[in-house]
Amino acid sequence: MPLLTNTSQDLCRVAPELVLCGFGILLVLLEPFTKRPGAKKALGWTGFAGSLAALASVRIAAAHRGLAYGGVIRVDDFSLFFHIVILVGVALAILGSFRYLDEEKLQRGEYYSLVLFAAAGMGILAGAGELVTAFLGLEMSSISSYVLAGFRRNSRKSNESSLKYFLLGSFATAFFLYGVAMVYGATGTTRLAAIQQAISATGANTLVVLGLGMIFVGLGFKVVAAPFQFYAPDVYEGAPTPVAALLSSAPKVAAFAIMLRVFYVAFGPVQHIWFWMIWSSAVLTMCIGNLGALRQTNVKRMLAYSSVAHAGYILVAFAASSEIGIAAALFYLAAYTLMKIGAFTVITHFGGQEERRLSLSDYAGIAKKQPVVAACFSLFLLSLLGLPATGGFLGKFYAFQAALDSRLIWLVLIAALNSVVGAFYYLRVILTMYFREPDTQHPWTPEPVGGAVGVALAIAAIGTLYLGLFPSHVMTLALRSAASLR
Repeated sequence: MPLLTNTSQDLCRVAPELVLCGFGILLVLLEPFTKRPGAKKALGWTGFAGSLAALASVRIAAAHRGLAYGGVIRVDDFSLFFHIVILVGVALAILGSFRYLDEEKLQRGEYYSLVLFAAAGMGILAGAGELVTAFLGLEMSSISSYVLAGFRRNSRKSNESSLKYFLLGSFATAFFLYGVAMVYGATGTTRLAAIQQAISATGANTLVVLGLGMIFVGLGFKVVAAPFQFYAPDVYEGAPTPVAALLSSAPKVAAFAIMLRVFYVAFGPVQHIWFWMIWSSAVLTMCIGNLGALRQTNVKRMLAYSSVAHAGYILVAFAASSEIGIAAALFYLAAYTLMKIGAFTVITHFGGQEERRLSLSDYAGIAKKQPVVAACFSLFLLSLLGLPATGGFLGKFYAFQAALDSRLIWLVLIAALNSVVGAFYYLRVILTMYFREPDTQHPWTPEPVGGAVGVALAIAAIGTLYLGLFPSHVMTLALRSAASLR
C-alpha cells in the first residue's frame, strides 16, 4: 500500500507533463480522422485545451510538493512558477498559430502535438533535480523544436533554419552531456544537492571546473547567451513566425530555470568561478544583441537580435548572485514571455501568406489601417524598450536594482547604455507605423484580426500592463520561488 501511495504522489507531481503528453498523443491519433478543413480546426482547439488543462493541473502538482521518483524531479515553488510561465507562453503561441497554419496549408495535428511534447520537455527541465533528468528534458524539448523550425517544408529558409538549429543544437547538447560526465567523474553523483555537498567537502578540482564550463556552453546556447548566440537570428528568421514566437520565449524560460538551479544549487560553492562567466556573457550578449538589431530592416530578424539582448539583461539579474537577483530574473522572464510572444504574434498577423511582409517599410502607415493591432505592437515594443507602466520596465528595474545591491555598478552602467541603444530600433518601428506614409505603388491592406489572434494579443497586452502597474503579486511569487531554490 505505501508503494501505491508513493506512485500516486509521483504521478500527481508530474501531472502537467502527463497531461501535455496525453494531449499530444491524442492529437496524433485524431489527425487521420480529420480530413475536412472544418474538422482540422478542432485539432488546434484541442491543442489549446491541452495547454490549458496542463496549466490547471499545476494546482495538482502544487498540492503534492516534494521529490518525485526518488528525487530526480523537484516540485517546489521555483518549478511551479516556471511551469505557469511556460504553459501560458505555449497557450498563447498555439492561439497565434491558427490562421498562419490555415494560410500556409500546413498539417495541424503533428504541429500541435510537437508543441505540447516540447512543452512537456520544458516542464521536466524546470523541475529537474538531477543532471541526467535535465538532459532528457532538454532533448525532449529540443528535438520537437528542431522539427517545428522546419515545419514549412517547401521553404528553403525554413529548411535551413531547422538544419542549423539541429546541427548547432546537437553540438551544444554534446557539450552539456560531456560536462555532466565530468561532474559525475569528479563528485560521483549527478544529483544537484549531492554535487553541492561533494564540492563543499573536497573543493573544486580541475574536472569540476571543466564540467562547469561545458554545462555553461550547453545551457548558454539554449538561452541564446553570447558567445553562443550566433545561430539565433538565422533560426528565428527562417522558422515559421509562430514557431519563432515559441522558440524566443518558452524554451529560453525553461533553460534559464535549469541554469539557475544548476548554478545556484549544484555549483553554489564555486560561485566565485562562474560569476565572471555570467558577468562577461551578460556584457557580450547585451552588446551583440542591441548592435546587431540596429542594422536590421527585417522586423522579424530585428526581434531575433532583441531576444539576444534581453537574455543579457536577464543575466544581469543572474550575476547579482542573491535571492533578490533570482526573483528579479523570474519576474523578468514572466514579462518577457508575454511581450515577446505578443510582438511575434503581430508579425505573424501582418506577414501574410508565405511571410511576404517582414520588411520595416511594409509597416509604413499601418496604424491607420489597423489602429488596435498597431497599438498592441507599440505596447510590446515599448515594454521591450523598458518604458514605465509596462512589465518590461519593472523587469529591468528589478534586475538592475539587484545588480546594484550586489555592487555590480559597471555591469548596470553597460546595461543602461544598451537600453538606450535599444530605444533606437524599437522606436523606429513605432515611428514607421504612425508617421510614415504607406507605399502607394504597392498598397496592401492586412486581413482582419481573427478571433484566436485577437485573444492572444489581448491576453499578452493585458498581462504586460498588469505586470507594469500591479507587479506586487507576481513579484511576491517570484521571491517565494527564489527562496525555495536553495
